[in-house]
This record gives sequence, C-alpha cells and structure tokens, in this order.
Amino acid sequence: MAVTLNPYLNFRDGTRDVMNFYASVFGGELTLSTFAETGGMGLDEAEQHKVMHSQIVTGTGLTLMAADVPASMDVGANGTISLSGDDEATLRDHWDKLSDGGTVTVPLEVAPWGDTFGMCTDRFGVDWMVNILGSRS
Repeated sequence: MAVTLNPYLNFRDGTRDVMNFYASVFGGELTLSTFAETGGMGLDEAEQHKVMHSQIVTGTGLTLMAADVPASMDVGANGTISLSGDDEATLRDHWDKLSDGGTVTVPLEVAPWGDTFGMCTDRFGVDWMVNILGSRS
C-alpha cells in the first residue's frame, strides 16, 4: 500500500473561499462538508456553516485538505507547503496564481543549486515554496 503526505490547512473561517481558490490553481475535484451537514458536532448554531472538512484531489496526484477551526479550538500555524518537480509550465502557472494578490518573499528564479526556486505568501496567508528542477548533467 502506498503512503501519501497530505497537507491539511486550518483557518478560523473562510475555508470555502480558500479551497475554491486552490481548486482554480491546481484543478481537480473539490469536496466540502460543513459542520451542519455532518451532525453539528455540538457546535453553536453560529458555527454550523463552517467547513468541517474539505479536500482537493487532482489527476496529477496532488491532495490538499483544509477546515475551519471552531472558536473553542486553537487554529495553530499553517507552516509552508512546497511544490516541486520538472513540469516547468505547470509549476510556473501554479506560482503565478499563488503569488497573485499575495507577497513574493523570494522571486521565482534560478537558485545557486541550479533549480528555479521561489517563495511567496498567498492572499490567504499561506506560505508556499516552488522548486522547478534544473537540468541535471
């Protein structure tokens, strides 16, 4: 059986918008369920609209998950998500979309190790690293 690593992002609110944005970046199928749709889980009525779980799965093997965290729980830090590979056109497209409306902290350019690398924080405050493999001699 294969093992996969799936980033799981947490937000106080707004996961629906975040995941719709990421679906526009990566494509794939977005599934989403609210606390209300899954029995409420004992939350106050004001939080029933929040996303209990969402997931994007793409045909290229990417999986990204996210949820709205109820007020009674700590959101925690989201960390950094890294995209890498040798499909330059796809990775540049992802970079362009992720950095649009966000902050570029390291421009996407050839790095000392020979790959093309960049870092940005998207408009939702999530940090991303993109590494496009350089030619290997």
